[in-house]
Parts: sequence; structure tokens; C-alpha cells
Amino acid sequence: MSRPSPISAEPSSPVQKVWKPELYKIQLEAPTPKPLHRTCPLPASITSESHCYGPEYHGVIGHLEAEQLLSNKPDGTYMLRRSPNAIDYFTLSVRFNNRAKHFKIYYKRGKGHYLQEQSKHYDTIHDLVADGLVNFYMQLHAAPIILQINQQTRNCYQQSPYMTLNRRKLRALSHELGRSIVTAKSNCEAEQNANADLNDISNSTKPIQHNDNSIVAKDSSDTADSILPLVYEKVHTFRVHNFKGLNWCEFCANFLWGFTAQGMKCEACGFMAHFKCAELVPAKCVPDMKRIRGVFGTDLTTVVQLYQSSIPFVVRRCVEEVEARGMLQEGIYRVSGFADEIDALKLALDRDGEKTDMSEAAYGNVNVIAGTLKLYLRLLPVPLITFQAYPSFMQAARTSNAVEQIKNMTDSAKRLPPAHYNCLKFMAEHLKRVSSHYAANKMNEHNLATVFAPTLIATPQHMTNLTEEIFMLSTLIANCSDIFV
Repeated sequence: MSRPSPISAEPSSPVQKVWKPELYKIQLEAPTPKPLHRTCPLPASITSESHCYGPEYHGVIGHLEAEQLLSNKPDGTYMLRRSPNAIDYFTLSVRFNNRAKHFKIYYKRGKGHYLQEQSKHYDTIHDLVADGLVNFYMQLHAAPIILQINQQTRNCYQQSPYMTLNRRKLRALSHELGRSIVTAKSNCEAEQNANADLNDISNSTKPIQHNDNSIVAKDSSDTADSILPLVYEKVHTFRVHNFKGLNWCEFCANFLWGFTAQGMKCEACGFMAHFKCAELVPAKCVPDMKRIRGVFGTDLTTVVQLYQSSIPFVVRRCVEEVEARGMLQEGIYRVSGFADEIDALKLALDRDGEKTDMSEAAYGNVNVIAGTLKLYLRLLPVPLITFQAYPSFMQAARTSNAVEQIKNMTDSAKRLPPAHYNCLKFMAEHLKRVSSHYAANKMNEHNLATVFAPTLIATPQHMTNLTEEIFMLSTLIANCSDIFV
């Protein structure tokens, strides 16, 4: 099959992809809990003493017999038993890495199941085992990455997802805070002293400690070390948190692994971090994170659930604008808009949501709209074509028979989560319509796939040859009406 010659790659974005998915991909491979049910009924006396357990409880069994029962079983298989001579505890036996592990386990009504009094508590044994398996697997396969996280320095804060995604908003809040401080001082000090303080806040390159020990003035130059010209010197109020869905450490950009109690969250601002990373986050808590966090960089499933929609409003609004005034624009999606305008539109969408003015009067260059859409998709923590679905899509594209190829791609698409399926269908159909105007915009399926492949597909960061990925995506765009039935 002949292919058009490739086009030049998209210029580097002002906001690069900040999430590091390696730990997430490793966790996906972790074994899942598989209860080993007993085959014979237990005496009534034994059943009554284990009322908090189910058919995975096997009564009084020694560790050698438990290991025999677990032998040749897949990793993640578990059973509960009472060890001979045990008085106040039961024993959990779990198979992992082809051998059995044994743990003393306790239960208290209202507290749940736990291994030690000061450890995590779980509502069910399934949750306890699931969390343990994830942690065992991460320790076995992700040790170098975890070690690197634990050796992070404070310099990482300036390149963290928190600062990368929110520097413009934080700067605006900082200037607002600075104005309020100046106003307050002017009411209680002489006019000349107030003016002197204003000069100090605006120009001083040395930190100035105020009497209330809560505010520090900094150099307002636009460098990595002064994203916040004026910031709160406020310690974060970190607490252990059970995160629902997929979340990432806002300090190191790595996945918050685990089944429960995955990390820390600041009660004042919502900053999320690993336990070790939380110790390195500077005392620059900006309370009320709701004023800062937005839809960019947030998991797709979370966004559609939050806004009760099948397609994220950012994707829908950008597509509507492109189709209204950019279909005949030469190089649409290939030609980048101005970085500062894309950043301004991102800020507006995070702040104003659906109410954001994206009209031609506000953003006359439609490439800014197109660039913002690509930025949103690029910053998704889990790409539109997910890590799990990526291999099957690639395998389907390698099928030589055209009919079989479409059928396999249809099956691959069905493996996507609903939010990803709906959004990928929406984008493929949109790009198909864009390609239908190739005579004017010079963007056919292959050219569009060249632009979007690094954005929509979970490709390793070190991969530079995306020939197969581009071919797969161009096939998906060209046959979207048959694939998304």
C-alpha cells in the first residue's frame, strides 16, 4: 500500500507531557486476588468463630498443609486459616512469586481487617489481599523507580506537574495576594513606608520575612525558581488519603500506586503526593485548590463523570470551533498556534469551563483552538488509546486481510473504557471530516495520523519511529464508520 510522504513533526509544546506512566503500567500487571474456597463444610463451632470470613476460611490448618493447598495455584490465590495453638489471630496465606506467604491477621468490628494495630485497616479480606499484591509486585518489579522517587530533591518542585500545569494561575493568585498585602499595610503605616514596602515586594531579590511568618516576597522574574513571585509560606496539612480512580503525585509525576491509602493529600489545598514526596514539598501551600485545579491533566473518566457527559467539554468545544472555521485552513492541526494564546485558552477553560469564550472575536487564529485540543489530549494521564488496548490495536493493524483488519480493530476499540471509546470515536469521526477537505487543507488521514499519533497513543517516550502507529491511526480514521458501529 502506497503512503503519502510524512510531514514535519509538530513543534514542541509550551507544556510537555508531565505524567510518567511507568508505575501505572507495572501495577496493571500485578496479580489479582483469587480466593481458594474450601471443598468440605466446617463444624459449627469452627464456623461461628470465623463469622467475619467466607468460604475462603479453611479451619485449623498448619502452614505446610496450606502451602500444599496453594501449590500449583496462580499468583494471587489466598486462603484463611487458624494456625494450631493460635489464640487471638487468624492466618492469611497468599501465593505470590510462586511461593506461599503467611501473615497474622486480626479483625475488630467497626475497624475491619488488619495485620497490625497501627497498619492499614480494610473493609474486606479481598481489599487487604489486593493492596498487598500490588505492593509485593511493585517492590519486585519497580524497585529502581521507587528508589529514584525516594531520592528526589527539592528542585523537582519547580518542574512538578503542579507547577507545570498551574504556573499561570499561581502567578495570578500571587499578584492578587501581593496587592492585598500592600493595601493592608497602607491602612496601618505611613504612606512613605507603604511605598517602600511595595518596592520591596516587587523588586527585592532577597527573601523578606514578615512579622506574621506567613508571607515571603520573592523576585518576580519569570524563571523556574520564581514562578510564584509572592507565595504563602504555609506548611501543607498532609493526611493519609484513599484515592479513588487514577491519581498521580503532583511532586514527582509518578503514579500513586496501591489499592488503598496510596499517598498523602493536603487538607488545605488538595496537593497529592507519595509519602516520601510529601516530605520534600516546600511550605508553599496555596489554600483552596479548587481555584487552581482544572480539567487539563485530569483523568478522562474522572472528567466525564464530573461533568456528566460522554465527551469532555474541552474536546467538544474545540472540535465545534475547528469545524466551524478551520476545515479549509491549510495545515490545520499541523501548524501550531501561538504558545501564549494556547496557554491563555487553557487557563480560561480550566477556570470558566463551558462558559469560556472561544469565538473568532476572542481567538481569531483557529490554530490556537486546534493546539489547545492537542494539548488537552496530550496531557491526559492515560492516553486516549490506553496502555491495555495499545497492543491489540497494533496487532489488528498488522493484519493483511482488510475485512479481518477492521473486525480486529472493532474488537480492540471495545476493550477501551467507555469514556475513552466515546472520545476516540468522536475524534476519529472529526478527523475523517477534516481529511475530506484535503484539497484545501492538505491534511489527509496519514498527515493527521502523523500529528496525532504521539498524542493519542501510549507510545514509550524513547520511541522515535512511529511508522506503525501512524499507519494504525490513519487506518482507524479512514474506517471509523465501520470500526465504531
